[in-house]
Amino acid sequence: MNGHFAAIGNGPTAKQYDHGIQVIDEDKSFNTNLNDYLTETHVAESGFNYHLISVFGSQSTGKSTLLNHLFGTQFSVMSETERRQTTKGIWLSKNKRDSANGSPMADNILVMDVEGTDGRERGEDQDFERKSALFALATSEVLIVNIWEHQVGLYQGANMGLLKTVFEVNLQLFLKDRQSQTRSLLFFVIRDFVGNTPLENLRTTLITDLSKIWSSISKPQGLEDSKIEDYFDFAFSALPHKIYQPEKFLSEVDRLGARFTTGHRSTKDQEFVGGVFLPEYHRRIPADGLSLYAGGVWDQIVNNKDLDLPTQQELLAQFRCDEIAREVLVGFDTVIAPLEEQQVEAIRLGKPAAVLADLGAHGAGAREKCIKAFETQASRYHKGVYTMKRGELESKIDTRLKALYQAQLTAAHKAGVAAFSDAVSGAVKAGQKAGGSYEFAEIVEKQKAKALQIFKKEAQSLSIPGVAWSNFKPQYRLFEKELDEVSARLRKEEMRRLAIRVERWVRSRLGDAIGLEFNKLGSGRGGSVTSEGAEKPATEKDLWDRVWNAFTGIVKEAETRFADRAKSFEASHEEVEVGLWRLRRKSWVALREKIEEEVMESNILMKLRENFEDKFRYDEDGVPRIWRPTDDIEGIYTKARESTLGLVPLLSRFRLSETYAAPDLPAFIGTQPAGVEPEDEEDLLPIGGIDEEEGKSLEEETTVLSESKRQDLVVRFKKMADGVYVEAKRSAIGGITQVPLYFYVVLLILGWNEILMVLRNPFLILLILVMGGGTYVAYSLNLLGPMMQMSNAAFNQAVDIGKDRLRDFLANSETARQALAVPARQMGADISLDRLDSRGKKAQDISDDDDI
Repeated sequence: MNGHFAAIGNGPTAKQYDHGIQVIDEDKSFNTNLNDYLTETHVAESGFNYHLISVFGSQSTGKSTLLNHLFGTQFSVMSETERRQTTKGIWLSKNKRDSANGSPMADNILVMDVEGTDGRERGEDQDFERKSALFALATSEVLIVNIWEHQVGLYQGANMGLLKTVFEVNLQLFLKDRQSQTRSLLFFVIRDFVGNTPLENLRTTLITDLSKIWSSISKPQGLEDSKIEDYFDFAFSALPHKIYQPEKFLSEVDRLGARFTTGHRSTKDQEFVGGVFLPEYHRRIPADGLSLYAGGVWDQIVNNKDLDLPTQQELLAQFRCDEIAREVLVGFDTVIAPLEEQQVEAIRLGKPAAVLADLGAHGAGAREKCIKAFETQASRYHKGVYTMKRGELESKIDTRLKALYQAQLTAAHKAGVAAFSDAVSGAVKAGQKAGGSYEFAEIVEKQKAKALQIFKKEAQSLSIPGVAWSNFKPQYRLFEKELDEVSARLRKEEMRRLAIRVERWVRSRLGDAIGLEFNKLGSGRGGSVTSEGAEKPATEKDLWDRVWNAFTGIVKEAETRFADRAKSFEASHEEVEVGLWRLRRKSWVALREKIEEEVMESNILMKLRENFEDKFRYDEDGVPRIWRPTDDIEGIYTKARESTLGLVPLLSRFRLSETYAAPDLPAFIGTQPAGVEPEDEEDLLPIGGIDEEEGKSLEEETTVLSESKRQDLVVRFKKMADGVYVEAKRSAIGGITQVPLYFYVVLLILGWNEILMVLRNPFLILLILVMGGGTYVAYSLNLLGPMMQMSNAAFNQAVDIGKDRLRDFLANSETARQALAVPARQMGADISLDRLDSRGKKAQDISDDDDI
């Protein structure tokens, strides 16, 4: 059958193209090589200068024979000895008739041979013949309707039922309004014309029948009053019997071919002038776009359900299959509905959906049982309908199962993520309680594998063999991705906790190291002997160098601790860099806070006093000074005070002794890493010289004491130093009593007898030696003044206690009052001993003056 043509599915050759091409095969597949054929036959380059003709009619009525004689094509024809279908699908060939040897024809005529209607091979299946007829009508300028004379006036024989369906769908698909109106020519070729009935009468009969079916079709809105003549022109031709009148048949065919030329309408009576190819018949599609246009038309036709008219067998199958499907779904609902209600109830109550036990087994069992029951009862009906209805049933079942399974996996997803997060957090807490010996990455990897295994097991239990949507690999990958996100979040939280622990360690170490360096300021030994131009002690001049070295050493050790610990988290290089950057910034802030604590007014003033007193009260060897009137107290005081005051400018700014400049803080902290996120900067305080947008310079950042604070500190220190100086001066003066020399001569003369008596008494001599030695020691240590003061204070205290005891005795002893003849009434509540003055009189009661 047209084996010499280029069929669909073959690799066409130029020789096959020479005969023609199959446009649509019997399986309704469109040939995408159509444009190659048009290019090979030089039609594609002709623009609008081409014409498309189709032939339509019942099977085995000589359609292909007619086309071969008219246009010189080589379509297969029915064997004379067999009556079977020869044309399957739609075939196309270019006009091969030589105009020099016959009637002239238009250029580039494309002829389509359409599969015949009412063939026994297709039986009741009229789907293809409807669609192929509609395709020919929608694309062709001229549709040749091949019909025997004796079929005129018959409904089925003349294909009137098929034409009705084709006209209706053509009107709905391609002629929806008058603006898009295109016309076609229905060219009726009446075969085996005997002549008993005039051609004019046959013409009238056919037009009448066509008008009737046109009036009965359903028309789009706005076209209810349209007529068939609005869309179609009609032409008629009669051909004699090919077998009985072969010569006359050929001559009439030749005359008929002469009509396939271009023509136009007469402006007078609108009749044809010239050939049948009128300009309004042309679809105005360029030849190189014809293949794409025809493919689009065929796609519209194939996807139009109005042409899929079922047979009686199919109608019965549809009814029974629908009925059986409803019956088997009852059993399916019995199993699935309660499970769906559980999920809906959880959603209604706002609770997280629980993972239903054995859902996969219940769902798969119910599905298999339902489909098996449908297959048993419905498989004996029409196979095509059964297959379609089974697919619909599976679709309904799978839609419900898919929703149920998706909710199940969503619940498993949420439960798995929550369990993973809790398990990791619990393992970390347990490791911290055990002393911090845990590997975070190992914990995450172990718990992740466990969570994935549980989810995979649940997903596999929901898998249905042969059902693509039940392959839950995307959900598995999504679950794994979220676990990775949770792992990253937990790792970040653990990194934050690690950073906090390291920051606490840094603060603790800085508190000890920086406090120690500032405490050294209290030791100013040697300061008393330094001149104004001499260098300061090492404990003073390189204070900030030692602070900076201690700080950088502690931070470096902290960075090593942080980096080593972060490796166990499997943290990325970017995350470690961000953590170290944050650590350096927070460490500097901690150093600043510690320095500010050390230079608080009370602390720094105490350290300056200790420094001053160490230089003033001790000599260069660290021996305490005992002040004598001959000592240069003023000079030592001045040097010690000026030396201590020299610490104030040193403490005012954080400057290194070698460069006399602030440390290179930007280089120490480093540039901000690319991986820093906004939340990483939320708890960071601005640092001068680094965060320039804050408007604080590096010089301001390294300023420890402001100018006003410096001045106030100097004033307060000087007052304190003056007090120490006055105390030293007093102790030097009070250590020696100025006694006249003649007093010693008088004492010797008047006490000569007593001296001899003492010298003769060993006990008195021993007592004198002890008292003299004690006095000498007290004098040497400059303790005579304090001892006299203590003795005087002790005497005064004893007198006060004695007076209190005497008053209590007189107030409480009746015998004492009688002995002193003190009347009882005088010791009443108004006058008591504790209200008498030193002269025994009533003390003036000042309470009476309170109201003044």
